[in-house]
Amino acid sequence: MNMAKFHSAVKQYGQVGVASSVEAANPHRLIHMLMDGALEKIAMAKGFMLRKDIAHKGSHISWAISIIDGLRASLDKEAGGEIAVNLDDLYDYMSRRLLRANLENNTDILDEVSSLLRSIKTAWEAIPAETRSSTPAAVSNVG
Repeated sequence: MNMAKFHSAVKQYGQVGVASSVEAANPHRLIHMLMDGALEKIAMAKGFMLRKDIAHKGSHISWAISIIDGLRASLDKEAGGEIAVNLDDLYDYMSRRLLRANLENNTDILDEVSSLLRSIKTAWEAIPAETRSSTPAAVSNVG
């Protein structure tokens, strides 16, 4: 098997793995996966930015913004109350900061957004398991 075919097979396997994980995931896990995906895209964008690969940097920042927009769309502001409203504002801020990072080629802004998202992810991971399965709609309407 040549290297191009090997890389293609690995990529396809990874896509199948992600699709299978999404199909089997509960709403709490889906949000977790979105946060992981956004953090990964921001990290990759930073690498591309440092290597001055403008096209890939821009596409990964756009991808991260799309994921964050998905997180925003999953919020149920009625059930989630003030927490959901605050998260909506924070996700909006992160999207705007990512746009600025893209325009200015500013890795510090990417680090700022990653830090904010990691803080949210840490809090999300701290939700007790019994709460995850019984009231996921209180924070999101995914699923």
